[in-house]
Amino acid sequence: MAKLLSTQLILPRCPYCNVDSPSLLFCASQVETIDCSGGNKRCWRSYRCARCGGVITAIAFTWEQEIIASYPSGAEVDATIPERAREYLNQAVNSLSSPAGAVMLAASAVDAMLKAKNLRDGSLYARIDRAAAEHLITSDMAKWAHAVRLDANDQRHADDSSPLPIAADAKRAVDFALALGQFMFILPAKVQVGIQATQQQ
Repeated sequence: MAKLLSTQLILPRCPYCNVDSPSLLFCASQVETIDCSGGNKRCWRSYRCARCGGVITAIAFTWEQEIIASYPSGAEVDATIPERAREYLNQAVNSLSSPAGAVMLAASAVDAMLKAKNLRDGSLYARIDRAAAEHLITSDMAKWAHAVRLDANDQRHADDSSPLPIAADAKRAVDFALALGQFMFILPAKVQVGIQATQQQ
């Protein structure tokens, strides 16, 4: 089904709160633009998520036609990340509206990424330290990974002395897992593509 620049924007999830099938209604802001030579006409409308209040901007070439882009676009997990880690990460991104679940899924994504790099022995704590020792991640990334691990432990063990995570905690955990995937898998893959392209020239 085509997404039209109409009175309601159809997206699978809100890019801010990640609620499923959000109600995104036109919020009285629209503009038509052209470039300096009078071409490249584009029509812009803004939409507000009824749940979180976030505003999304959508663009089409003409009013009431299929949109060509929307901003922000929301997080998409790159296919370069290994399948199991990618699935945990997708679920974490899609669970941001349920912070405790998102934190645990982000920690599972981190664990799966380390295991994909053959760091399988011992606890997650030991695997994080070993990843830093082997320079797979930086020491600061290890500190952040331990923070995510501890937050997830609190939720897995239903620790009464620890507060339940809020949306900001979940976003921090998911942001780290996304950054780790970028650092460990996506960037190295791009580097290899660049090297191959250089060698072909």
